[in-house]
Amino acid sequence: MTTHSETTAGHARSGAASARSVLSRSFELPNGFVIPNRLVKAALSEGLGDRDGAPGARIQRLYRRWAGSGVGLSITGNVMIDRRHGLGEPGNVVVEDERHLEQLHAWAETTKAGGSKAWVQINHPGRQTPRTLTPHPVAPSAVGLQGSAKMFATPRELNGAEIEDLIRRYATTARIVTEAGFDGVQIHGAHGYLVSQFLSPLANQRTDAWGGTPEKRRRFVIEVLGAMRAEVGQDVPVSIKLNSADFQKGGFGEDESLEVVHALADEGIDLLEVSGGTYTSAAMLGVDASLKESTRRREAYFLEYAEKVRAQVPRLPLMLTGGFRTADGMSDALASGAIDLVGLGRPLTVQPDFPADLLAGRNEESVVNPRRSGIKLLDNLTELTYYSVQMWRMAAGKEPAPDRHAAINVTQYLLNNGFESLRSPRG
Repeated sequence: MTTHSETTAGHARSGAASARSVLSRSFELPNGFVIPNRLVKAALSEGLGDRDGAPGARIQRLYRRWAGSGVGLSITGNVMIDRRHGLGEPGNVVVEDERHLEQLHAWAETTKAGGSKAWVQINHPGRQTPRTLTPHPVAPSAVGLQGSAKMFATPRELNGAEIEDLIRRYATTARIVTEAGFDGVQIHGAHGYLVSQFLSPLANQRTDAWGGTPEKRRRFVIEVLGAMRAEVGQDVPVSIKLNSADFQKGGFGEDESLEVVHALADEGIDLLEVSGGTYTSAAMLGVDASLKESTRRREAYFLEYAEKVRAQVPRLPLMLTGGFRTADGMSDALASGAIDLVGLGRPLTVQPDFPADLLAGRNEESVVNPRRSGIKLLDNLTELTYYSVQMWRMAAGKEPAPDRHAAINVTQYLLNNGFESLRSPRG
């Protein structure tokens, strides 16, 4: 006779097996590129590059630790296109030319050693660069970050020739990293960086061919995509990380974001990763007050937006990052048809084997819970410092220390990066 507890346990095992089955399926992009499973290491800004912008040994060690994580695709953190005035935070990797080609090749090989694919996230910070790194930043318009004048200088408005040069730089970086062995690239079009600044009516107040209307504001990202495609060809995936909205009054909103998605799809973007927020509204970290409690409970912060994209642009592959913690939450989002890939960021800094454990049935949930100090100022910094320090530990050949006191993490972070980096977004 089967007892109730045995039946319940059987259902639980069946549900777990079903979730693993959904997560382990491969996914093919429209251009034929195959991702081995549905789990993706989303971009996390590592801050581990050498002083000259090379990837260096620390990034090698970090990605060697992640190589066996079990993800089907690994996306690097910010790789910048311009060392003159394009550093977003200390330790950015910069790829302007072939000077670090050998190290880039080693980084690609290390990242793919466990069987995953590897893409590079390509970025320019625009106005979002600390004074200590770039005292004279550039941006679509001379509009500074609200309430951040002490940390971030007011940018100089780019002229037309400089905009064209930046578009070429995005494309050049894409060509170099794929020649080095990376399988694809991602345009960082979210979190208030340069592409996001061009899209925002608050940051982009131009009245020329690059601003003044939604169509002109999105011209920059469309031309970046076209230039990249011309350099890497049709077989190399070109994706984008895009805000659903920047959650600022009068800023880049959901309706305009959907228009951008349509335009990108028409131009042949291979994958859209959905995110949201900026420096001043960090929805991507799950700390924005506008996020509904029901949204938090179902884990995926931007799933409702992804569902709208799927309804309007059904053939566009979608990846969603932000809030996923359980096998059930991930598999439910995939099984609903709203998304195709699950992005994991913070869980991999604390539990680097979490995806492999999920797929093998050894674990069903990631417990990401930064230890609080009880000191208000330190607790405000915990979300930023906690995950960065875990990556730095792995880059030093150590394992994450999730239970280490928050004050120690904050101290280590400040010693490495200084106070100017405390508001840096992390992916």
